[in-house]
Amino acid sequence: MRAESSSPSVTMKAEANGSHAGLGRLGLCSGCSYYPEYLNSRRCTPGDACVRAHSGRQIDRFLRANRSQAEHFLADIFWERRAIAARYAPVERIGALLRDPDEVVRRVVADRLPPEELISMVADPDREVRLSVASRIPEAQLAALGGDTDYLVRATVARRLPHGQLTRMLKDPEREVRKVVAARLPAFALHLLAADPEPEVRAVVAERALPEVAASLLCDPEWWVRLSAVANAPIEFLPPLLDDPEPEIRDAVANRLALSPQSDPEAPQ
Repeated sequence: MRAESSSPSVTMKAEANGSHAGLGRLGLCSGCSYYPEYLNSRRCTPGDACVRAHSGRQIDRFLRANRSQAEHFLADIFWERRAIAARYAPVERIGALLRDPDEVVRRVVADRLPPEELISMVADPDREVRLSVASRIPEAQLAALGGDTDYLVRATVARRLPHGQLTRMLKDPEREVRKVVAARLPAFALHLLAADPEPEVRAVVAERALPEVAASLLCDPEWWVRLSAVANAPIEFLPPLLDDPEPEIRDAVANRLALSPQSDPEAPQ
């Protein structure tokens, strides 16, 4: 690490210069190759912006102000220094960190690499890395994450897949993923999820499906699925629900019927 130099000539130069800020209090300026030049030009501040400190905040402040130095720390022994350096180094220099042993470093890489270079990270052991990959990888490569072991990654894939490929996720074992699919499928395809075992998925279908599919959900055993269907089903299917055991459904049906032109005696026949 460049900043860990302990050359006697550097120390002698610093002493001759007379700039001793931080030497006694923090001891980090001693042997630092940036001392005294960076200190005197206010490009570092002991206790606030220091690349040698074991403080993420201080390291970040130093490298943010001195971005040209970030690439010198990409192979640093301290994981946090590598991670922060990866944030500020030129993007073409951080590819070597794709297999870094620390997941925080790899998360930074996944957020910064060009999307077309992320395919090699789809099997990363860290979920947060794969989430970043799923949110940025080109659509044509999303299928590589469609079978991920983590449902949040699969849900991210479902949010980005082209409509024509969404049907491959209809049978996902996780309810939250199928809810995303139901929220994105074209209305004409939602009959494929109308019999989903989870009422939360059926409720999304009831809100978005074609009216005849919504009508089929007016008899759903879950009252809030029926309530979602009331706003979407054809008006002629609603009168039986005026006797529904749930007051919210009876009120919703009554309101729709009251607003229907069919209920207006002066409406043209």
